Amino acid sequence: MSRVSDLDRDRAVTLVQQAYAVGRLDQAELEARLERALTAVSPGDLAPVVADLPGDEPVRLETVGGRVTRTGDWQVPQRLRVESEYGSVRLDLSRAHVPYGQVDIELRLAYGRALIILPAGATANADGVRSEWGRVICRAAGSPRHGGPHVRVTGELPYGRLVIRTRR
Repeated sequence: MSRVSDLDRDRAVTLVQQAYAVGRLDQAELEARLERALTAVSPGDLAPVVADLPGDEPVRLETVGGRVTRTGDWQVPQRLRVESEYGSVRLDLSRAHVPYGQVDIELRLAYGRALIILPAGATANADGVRSEWGRVICRAAGSPRHGGPHVRVTGELPYGRLVIRTRR
């Protein structure tokens, strides 16, 4: 039996809190769903907590050998999944609109490389990235701070390379 990860549990709690904040849930439903989310053991326990809530699907960007580039003034989604077999990824958040306190980026790069550029005051954590022969370099502060977004990067880069840095 697979177990629920802390990341999945945190995501469910965030969705429930957002639904309450916009009036989709009342106080009693909020409390009941939070209790179920925080005590969930398996994915089957967690799924009904968020099944009817919007916003759980990530924005997906995919390429085989091309480039995925987002720069300038673009809207950063709360959850982003980027997949590339051989291509390169450049996500420049330094001038982008980041309306969330935390952004989750999942990378699936077999042989590709990724560069994530953070805005001033942002932090990042790449502890959730698994690499076999590739490299993961994070030159940004790792602990979330008040005032700037926190970018949490997860995924797999068997032979790929990831660099996270702030804007120069």
